[in-house]
Amino acid sequence: MKKQKIHLLQEDITKLKITAIVNAANERLLGGGGVDGAIHRAAGPKLLEACKQLGGCPRGEARLTRGYLLPASFIIHTVGPIWRGGGQGEPELLAKAYRSCLALAKKQGIEELAFPSISTGIYGYPSALAAPLALREIYQALDAFHRVDMVCFNPESLRAYQTAWEELPV
Repeated sequence: MKKQKIHLLQEDITKLKITAIVNAANERLLGGGGVDGAIHRAAGPKLLEACKQLGGCPRGEARLTRGYLLPASFIIHTVGPIWRGGGQGEPELLAKAYRSCLALAKKQGIEELAFPSISTGIYGYPSALAAPLALREIYQALDAFHRVDMVCFNPESLRAYQTAWEELPV
């Protein structure tokens, strides 16, 4: 039951005690609004210093830092696409962001991680379109992981992921 490794939650991702959390960051990795700002605030000032050393992150790629003051040991930072209607390569870039995070986690031996809903906040990607894409990418990589949490900020996002989860194979 591969699908049972995916857990859908409506929680504060900064409070999860898990090996790694994913940060839906901006390209500069210097903090911002939404989940990015929350993670930077909760992790403390050493995260900002570590991110400055990384020199940014292009859309669709991923970078790793320690978790600092977070219960999670690591943070995987990724930058998703800004929604411009779907015809500007947004689905491909969003899929690449999830794949990059999963590949980096696997390379680092991280077997438990939690994702926010990348690009669905300030970047405007519709949750109903992002959820099936995100879960497909996670599902395809599940053999390398014990647990992957999908952490939603609000009930609407959670419902989109629950609907998409029902469509996954067992």
